[in-house]
Amino acid sequence: MDKLFKLKQNNTNIRTEIVGGVTTFLTMVYIIVVNPAILSSAGVPFNQVFMATVISAVVGTLCMAFFANYPIAIAPGMGMNAYFASVVATQGLSYQVIFGTVFLAGIIFMLLSFTTLRETLIEAIPSSLKFGITSGIGLFIAFLGLKMSGIVVPNEANMVGFGDLHAPGTILTLAGLFITLILMTWNVKGALFIGMIATGVIGFFTGQLKFDGVVSAPPVPVFFDMDVAGVFSNGLYTIVFAFLLVTIFDTTGTLIGVAEQAGFMKNGKLPRAKAALMADATATTIGSMFGTSPSTAYVESTSGVAAGGRTGLTSVVIAILFAISIFFTPIIGAIANLSAITAPVLIIVGCFMMEGLARIDWKTFDEAFPAFAIILTMPLTSSIATGISIGFITYPLLKLVSGKGKDVHWILYLFGIIFVLQMIFFPAH
Repeated sequence: MDKLFKLKQNNTNIRTEIVGGVTTFLTMVYIIVVNPAILSSAGVPFNQVFMATVISAVVGTLCMAFFANYPIAIAPGMGMNAYFASVVATQGLSYQVIFGTVFLAGIIFMLLSFTTLRETLIEAIPSSLKFGITSGIGLFIAFLGLKMSGIVVPNEANMVGFGDLHAPGTILTLAGLFITLILMTWNVKGALFIGMIATGVIGFFTGQLKFDGVVSAPPVPVFFDMDVAGVFSNGLYTIVFAFLLVTIFDTTGTLIGVAEQAGFMKNGKLPRAKAALMADATATTIGSMFGTSPSTAYVESTSGVAAGGRTGLTSVVIAILFAISIFFTPIIGAIANLSAITAPVLIIVGCFMMEGLARIDWKTFDEAFPAFAIILTMPLTSSIATGISIGFITYPLLKLVSGKGKDVHWILYLFGIIFVLQMIFFPAH
């Protein structure tokens, strides 16, 4: 085990990796309920999406474990599933045709992963943008935790407002948050995981966590329920490009964020980047064959990293738990539906990811503003990809007008132009 995953070299052990894997799994397990719920609104059968979600998560996460040796989970991405549903609704086409666009995007994604394009992209992104992306993702997931728990709610006057602290779910979240904060302050090993267990126990005894059974037979997976020919006959090339672009930048941004948090980045480069990037490309392609939207690296992986996970063994644990979950859908559904269990972890991990803010040169405006723009737009637009787009547009522009244009890698100019065109002609994407 140590030779395969280099545990000693990464200052970790089997117990710590298991805790990291379980922690990440519990913070992202909601996807196996939420993803089918979103895609079923577009007409895809719930059970088909459920199995496709698990299959793509297992395949992608195992690829990440054995080929890249990183504690990073892969699963169908939030945001991209909503985009999939909106495309089906607006295009007036069957979901099988749209799955065809995801499949083609996945194939192109895999081919690009064999090239150095995505690795070059990671190396070309300047430090200020990398730290901005990490911090932006931190705010994004902390805000997600606050929304899930009802601590912040929609507000007509100011978009968001303070929630009802008398609501049972909000009270449970706050209880779980303070329990976990105390454990973190005491430096208890696996504090995030123990905090989730404690919150679940309280939820059970207060009647908020209810189980409608324990074990159930897994649904039968559906294979290749797609219409690739329909993509060409309907000329859906822009949809393929949109899926491709969003997936590349969502995953690249998340990968950088988690890698920075775990200390994997070396001189602005991510070791074994090609293998890591191939994992999500493979999961996207396989997932589309069984019936789900594109897969991505999961920001919730930072919770497992915070719990001590440092190698692919953490990812193996996550993949095993996803595979086992198909037999325990009643329990998984109950945990996923009680957001108070996972919300405190998302809020605390968001704090961890703010560390990079201290390393941004705030006195140099053309470095500071693009980072600020990313940090601001990610949580406010609920989109990691949109935040990255804004950063990629403003950074080369400000450098150009300040006479430092030659310091910017050519690939930033290329994607800056692409994102400008995308926002003008495809603002909904």
